[in-house]
Amino acid sequence: MNIGIISNLEKDESLKITKDIIDWFEKREINVFYNDQISAELSLIEARYCNDDLFTKSDIIVVLGGDGTLLNVARQASCTQAPLFGINLGHLGFLTEIEVNDMYSAFERLIKGEYSIEKRIMLEAFVENDDSFTRNFIALNDIVITKGNFSRLVTYSIYINDKYVDLLSADGLVVSSPTGSTAYSLSAGGPIVAPDVDALIVTPICPHTLHSRPIIVSSNDMVRIAVSRSNNTNVMMTVDGQDGVMLKPGDIVSVKKSRYYANLVKLKDKNFFDILRQKMSERWDNKNK
Repeated sequence: MNIGIISNLEKDESLKITKDIIDWFEKREINVFYNDQISAELSLIEARYCNDDLFTKSDIIVVLGGDGTLLNVARQASCTQAPLFGINLGHLGFLTEIEVNDMYSAFERLIKGEYSIEKRIMLEAFVENDDSFTRNFIALNDIVITKGNFSRLVTYSIYINDKYVDLLSADGLVVSSPTGSTAYSLSAGGPIVAPDVDALIVTPICPHTLHSRPIIVSSNDMVRIAVSRSNNTNVMMTVDGQDGVMLKPGDIVSVKKSRYYANLVKLKDKNFFDILRQKMSERWDNKNK
């Protein structure tokens, strides 16, 4: 068995947890791959430990961090489809599978094959403007169109498969996958959608109209957002809240289901609704402290 490890260096100080995990697997004669950051921090210079091996040879990649770390790794791993197992070193940990205190018992189950792989659809977006097309962006959670630093509304038109839906003025718009329905989309008033539903969720952010509501469409549909040429404020497209590009009046953002999936390793005694109930109660408790 080959295990890859990716750590958030800000959350694992001195990589102590990471080093303990590497030692634990190697004592059981399991090959461990990690990236050049971990190699440099821990002075591990074996040639076989490189980024390419990490994504192409790992049977499972253990991701140490929070949901943001897992989102970042999911985009990196999308082309290789490497399964990801998240260990929460952050706060909420909606996407991560376990807490750090439970990791060694979970590793025993991974070695025994006592887990399943849950396929999560990913999104693909590109921007069309008067000059050219941008590169494609891959997201697990969402593609967000949002205003810049000034408190001015963004005016945009929405199309589904080139069929006109509406002209809206709002703080922005979220196009999310079912996985991302519990993230920014939920905060903007969108619905919670089970991760195995094949759909896209289109949620306006604070729309300046009473009739505007979230829309759920098929994952086979293309969502297009045309930024109005009359906009006089900065507009930005962000990808999972971590990557992005500035938009100009007249730009068109197209979002569709990607051909790639995120493969998340799931232990068999957990399901989406257990996690939803637990994490939502944690959100409420933290809010009212």
